[in-house]
Amino acid sequence: MTTENARSGARRDIAAEITAKILLELEAGVMPWRKPWDGARTGLVLPRRATGESYRGVNVVLLWSAATERGYVSPYWLTFNQAVKLGAQVRKGERGEVVVYYGQGTRTRLDHAGAEVEDAFRFLKWYVVFSADQIDNLPARFHPEPVVSSLAPIAVHEGWFKKLEIARIATRDIACYIPSKDVIGMPPLAAFDTAEDYAATLNHESVHATLAPHRVGRDMGKKFSKHAIAAEELVAEIGASLLGAHLRLPPHHIHDHASYIGHWMKLLADDKRAFLAAAAQAQTAVDWLLAKSPSPFESEDVDDVAA
Repeated sequence: MTTENARSGARRDIAAEITAKILLELEAGVMPWRKPWDGARTGLVLPRRATGESYRGVNVVLLWSAATERGYVSPYWLTFNQAVKLGAQVRKGERGEVVVYYGQGTRTRLDHAGAEVEDAFRFLKWYVVFSADQIDNLPARFHPEPVVSSLAPIAVHEGWFKKLEIARIATRDIACYIPSKDVIGMPPLAAFDTAEDYAATLNHESVHATLAPHRVGRDMGKKFSKHAIAAEELVAEIGASLLGAHLRLPPHHIHDHASYIGHWMKLLADDKRAFLAAAAQAQTAVDWLLAKSPSPFESEDVDDVAA
């Protein structure tokens, strides 16, 4: 972060800026968490830090959106100082992207009896990163050669889902999660255009299933009572895209979720931190699912980073 950014941080409402950006895309009918899938990619679908670690939560959506808008190919994103330490230079005039992280601190206060009490609080910080495509003289590893990577076979995805130990029943034409029965309902495979659409839809419902108390235990109605359904659907939408990146599946489903766009816009208009909260919950859900049943491609992704 530059000195100017650090000084202006207190004046910038980053949550509001992110929300405004997402709202503009939704108004245009674009869901920024649905990264286009073209079959030719580097193998590193998730945006990566300079260390090779993946970005998480809302930062994935923000960097996917920026990469799609500007045509960036490299999955790597670095700060200005990280580039300098590598002997590289951000090209003059290039504009970076804001990414965020939550931290936790404590404040000391006096209670009614005059005793010191420490209160915990969370805070949102931000910094700026640049795509490796905006930086000259980076080591070659930051520009991996594009490779053709096939979609995951349905049998592989079925093996992954089985380890989740989430019940599934057959339905005629509606994919859904039924909390009262803790079961996912799925139409037959033949009802979908492709096997990948079936698997991607199952991912979406699997994220919903993590709301059960014996899994993540999520209840979006506690914070977003007026928009509980829209907020939960947003968690599942973002989560399915994040999960698809790990499982090599396209981030779209048989259902057209365009009907939810208006509801999401109302949710974001009412609460500027709603999108950040939904993305955080989506990441938590994906973490649970992948801990329960690791991606069958996990070792290949590690090899990609190591290379």
